Amino acid sequence: MIILIFFLCHWFLSLFSQTFFLHRYSSHKMFKMEPFWEKFFYLVLLFSQGSSFLNPRAYAILHRMHHAYSDTEKDPHSPHFFKDVFGMMIATKNMYMNYLHFKIQPEPAFQGNYPEWPMVDRIGNSWLWRIACGLFYIGFYIMFANHWWLFILLPVHFLMGPLHGAIVNWCGHKYGYSNHDNDDHSKNSLPWDFLLMGELFQNNHHKKPNSPNFATKWWEFDPTYPVMKVLHWVRIIKIRKV
Repeated sequence: MIILIFFLCHWFLSLFSQTFFLHRYSSHKMFKMEPFWEKFFYLVLLFSQGSSFLNPRAYAILHRMHHAYSDTEKDPHSPHFFKDVFGMMIATKNMYMNYLHFKIQPEPAFQGNYPEWPMVDRIGNSWLWRIACGLFYIGFYIMFANHWWLFILLPVHFLMGPLHGAIVNWCGHKYGYSNHDNDDHSKNSLPWDFLLMGELFQNNHHKKPNSPNFATKWWEFDPTYPVMKVLHWVRIIKIRKV
């Protein structure tokens, strides 16, 4: 039970950091926050993603390209140009690393207006941090796992951030239904969307990329949006008017 609770906490905390900070804030600037809170959520990202920390700048560039070139050959992670999800993940990882290490420069339209904290980026992208987090996960399982099969979950902890992205980009552009004609293959994937905190409303999101609520029909529910509304109400963030 302790292992399953730990797994679910890591899954949803990491996922919240990805959808709230990397996606809705870093990539789309759906809301504003003061420098203190930006650094606070930057640290939440570092610790919740752990060994799979994703750099906000590189993430934002790739995601903006994904919107601009959705399901075309210039899309950095359209599932319709890869044989399987692993090929897509490797190609995305290679492009991400090029932007992370400034080996290539993005088009001007995809640059700027994303949070940067060089010290935290160096920590999160270091092998020392990744190995230390991995050893923490392993140690926790050794201490509390009472069945051998629970150790099968460990690779998910190691690759949590990229795994979330792969599920969203593969499933969100292949399976489900469409509310809107976006000239791409984006789909909505209820009921699995609840496990991805709104990220699988890809069709809705591509129709209204700056809307903080990824649900557009009355019977759809974006679990992250109420959290954002509470943070807005207590003045931690200020949601943009669309």
